[in-house]
Amino acid sequence: MSVRLEQLTKRYDGKSVVSNVTLEVASGELCVLLGPSGSGKSTVLRLIAGLTPLDGGRILLAGRDLEGVPARARDLGFVFQSYALFRHLTVAENVEFALRVRRVPRPQRRERCAELLELVGLAGLGRRLPGQLSGGQQQRVALARALAHRPSVLLLDEPFGALDARIRLELRRALGRIQRELGVTTLFVTHDQEEAFELADRLAVMAHGRLVEEGPPEELYLRPQTEFAATFLGGANLLVGESSARGVRIGAAELTLPGESTGGETRHRVQVLIRPEDVALAPSGAESGPADLGVGVVEELAFVGAGERLRLQLPAPRGLRVIHPPRPFGDPTWPIDATRSQAEVRRLPLAPGDRVRVGVRRVHALLHPGLALLLADGGAVADERARAVAQELSRLCQARLDRVEAEPATLAAAAAARLGREPADLVVAALAGRGGADAAERLLARLPAHLLLVRGVRPLPPRRFLVAVAVGEPGKEDVAFTARLARHLGAPATVLSVLSPGGDEAERRAGERFHAGCLSTLAALGVEAASELARGDLGDAVRARMAAEHDLLVIGAPLPDAQGALAWGPMTRALLDAPGDYPILVIRAARGAGGEPAGDVA
Repeated sequence: MSVRLEQLTKRYDGKSVVSNVTLEVASGELCVLLGPSGSGKSTVLRLIAGLTPLDGGRILLAGRDLEGVPARARDLGFVFQSYALFRHLTVAENVEFALRVRRVPRPQRRERCAELLELVGLAGLGRRLPGQLSGGQQQRVALARALAHRPSVLLLDEPFGALDARIRLELRRALGRIQRELGVTTLFVTHDQEEAFELADRLAVMAHGRLVEEGPPEELYLRPQTEFAATFLGGANLLVGESSARGVRIGAAELTLPGESTGGETRHRVQVLIRPEDVALAPSGAESGPADLGVGVVEELAFVGAGERLRLQLPAPRGLRVIHPPRPFGDPTWPIDATRSQAEVRRLPLAPGDRVRVGVRRVHALLHPGLALLLADGGAVADERARAVAQELSRLCQARLDRVEAEPATLAAAAAARLGREPADLVVAALAGRGGADAAERLLARLPAHLLLVRGVRPLPPRRFLVAVAVGEPGKEDVAFTARLARHLGAPATVLSVLSPGGDEAERRAGERFHAGCLSTLAALGVEAASELARGDLGDAVRARMAAEHDLLVIGAPLPDAQGALAWGPMTRALLDAPGDYPILVIRAARGAGGEPAGDVA
């Protein structure tokens, strides 16, 4: 029996935990919802089961709308991670429970119970109590109980999460066999990729409450269409290259591998995916081939049973944008993950520090989405300048530009609703007159994106960015996003940190180390950069430099408190409230499950 979800939405305290999820599961299909913790996959299952009320959308079972249908009348079977067995009832009584409440006669109950216990491998154990069984056996009882009343759809919420690896393997093989034998439509929730690949007829990948991508497991692994699926499903080397007539170009290397093409003669940015098992290693003196990336150094090496896992470092071409594995802040090299079989290890033994030639057996190219912008248009005169800036940014960055219009009082809520449907990297909004700090706080409290506050009439592209950052981890996000945006605009940048007037030598050395990393990060993406360490008042230092040769100010948003509220420091508030004719780019700290901003900008 088919299941269709249409624009499924669920909110808690005003925050969407499931956002516009649309998915159809065919009759007899086993569909796996896969995603990190907090991605909303278990909430989807509870919405289908009727254990949690919907805030929006529809759930259709064989075309029948389940709105208003109580959980007990939905003809579903549910298996929980915690087994949820009745501890005082025997195995047989647990399995027969759903049949007993449906007033099925005892002979039929016993016949069905014996049939299911044999099916799940527990024949002869019907008189035992759950406490007399192992964890794996208890989960088999839970599965048999869920199947007892012959449900049209079976829902399993991480049923093997509390079990050890060997038992998990045995149970998922048993589940696959049982599901195929019965032909019951099944939705299975897990964050275990191996489990998902082995069980799924179709895979649905979720993140941040949204359905990111769906399809056959092999297709999603070998040919993903989104950055999240590429990096979440198995190991991944993901970077930004350029399309060519015959393949893709990474720095000076052109990969012209058969069966993979970006199509067309027009050059454009593409995300290039190289799976670790497709990295080919050879002695450093070996002759280079057409899919050669150069000579690298073995940084890390680990024995993983059937094979070996390596982290390599290669010289990075200038301007190369590495998405995954993440390049350490300030590191100019290019990290690449590789895996080898034990047969390959025996042919070419390696140790940390060894030099090795790195090639590629297979590459997959995703069309790079570019920068995603959202213009928050309040309809005032000042918003006309924001419109002009957003349009020019869109042109210069080859970015997608969306627009939301609303009255000023409801603009933040309207923009947040749009971002819930279409994530963006950067929101462009007008900042008019005084009260800029309060206006920025209201927007940032609602919007999961960086924020460009437009004021004044300075032209784009900027002549030079001024990045005013505190020394430390939050400042790294400010510099990283600045590098990605400045690269598009061809603008140089100055990194400014103001130390306390009475600071000691250790503070100065920490600032110098931080700034060295900032310059390296900017240079790696081809951005011309300078740095300044000053002492004194932040506001005075910023105003002096903005009055000179800089015309776009970059600052970091305050970190939210335990309640999620934002509060500017007095100096930053003064910068936002002071009159000025230059735009201010406010960088949000990393956020969401996994801590990554929405989308990619390179």
